[in-house]
Amino acid sequence: MTATPPAAADRLLQEVIAGNLAFPPDRLGVAVSGGGDSMALLHLLADWAAESGAFTLHAATVDHGLRTEAAAEARTVAGICDGLGVAHETLRWTGWSGEGNLQDAARRARYDLLADWAARHGVTLVTVGHTADDQAETLLMRLARSSGVDGLSAMAPRWRHAGTTFVRPMLALRRADLRAHLRRRNVTWIDDPSNDDDTFDRVRARRALEALDPIGLTVPALCTVSQNLAAIRETLGFYAFTEARACVRVEQGDIVIPLTDLRRLRPEILRRILVRALMWISGAEYGPRGKTMTLLVESLRTGTGMTLHGCRALFSGGELRICREWAAVAGTSAAPGEPWDGRWRLTGPWSDGVEIRALGEAGLAECAAWRATGLPRAALLAAPAAWRGDTLVACPMAGRSDGWQAELRAGADDFYGSLLAH
Repeated sequence: MTATPPAAADRLLQEVIAGNLAFPPDRLGVAVSGGGDSMALLHLLADWAAESGAFTLHAATVDHGLRTEAAAEARTVAGICDGLGVAHETLRWTGWSGEGNLQDAARRARYDLLADWAARHGVTLVTVGHTADDQAETLLMRLARSSGVDGLSAMAPRWRHAGTTFVRPMLALRRADLRAHLRRRNVTWIDDPSNDDDTFDRVRARRALEALDPIGLTVPALCTVSQNLAAIRETLGFYAFTEARACVRVEQGDIVIPLTDLRRLRPEILRRILVRALMWISGAEYGPRGKTMTLLVESLRTGTGMTLHGCRALFSGGELRICREWAAVAGTSAAPGEPWDGRWRLTGPWSDGVEIRALGEAGLAECAAWRATGLPRAALLAAPAAWRGDTLVACPMAGRSDGWQAELRAGADDFYGSLLAH
């Protein structure tokens, strides 16, 4: 077999990336850690920008502040970007409290920082350097956690985070091919020492892939499995969407399902609807874990309510209602007209000293007509209300409007659409 000439191999890499980006915006972002994958992405995008003149490239490096070498590595990336004529900025994370899952916290912080950077610079699309190898490693790690279809499905090629679109244009490319490209250009990259630390799941998965390769469990094979599962996930999402449109309604920010439909829905479809309901109401980026959701579905099937994820699942008038939990918003406040709990906006004849807080028991006691609203007591406790100190000014949802209006920022279509999101 004739080897692909180096120039043709490099062109193929660029064509794959360009094909996955289709029509890039005028300002295209790239996240560059300095590792081989992101460094190859930087150079290939810089070549494309120079050749086509179709866009300007902007790069950012996130310094998580967790290694002493990180600052110097970011400076190295900045120097490389300068040589390529690419604007660069280092984003520093200082929010690690020392508690919880460090890797998960760092990942969330990374995308928060990148989204903020993109917004400041008018960058609407940010590329990241995940490869087919990352895809296969992720599948193995999630297999070890007994993940379901969603967890085992392929990485999303594009997604939205904090108003910014992120794209993975190299999911079909291999890590080794990208490093070969860099060697041909005499470009060095930074090897993070954590890539050899087998206390990390990903490092162990990487080594397991090497052992599995001889029996046919190769990176391409595992990526194909992930893609097949992604197609199944998409089908299940559409099924959940159509069922939700048929039997689920949004009422005053709550998700309501008739008991007849609750008992009729297949467990997996019900689980998907419930997960999205909990995320939509709580504003959480992720839903509860699998075991928790299994417990919730079983509890609801037997007519038992539950409190989880900052929400209440309760039965009222022959229906299941999922609403906000009062304890989750008891300390939340906002100015009139500003978002409260990320979901509501209250406007009215406000004056100085008025703020928006949860209604609570004290406020509900001042709403004589709350029963006429048809909403359960538990749901109204977490309703947004206008307060001046300890004095209730208004709570439209509890029948005390006094010229005030409560507007749900994202309506029913937003909830239904979330069932199709990946």
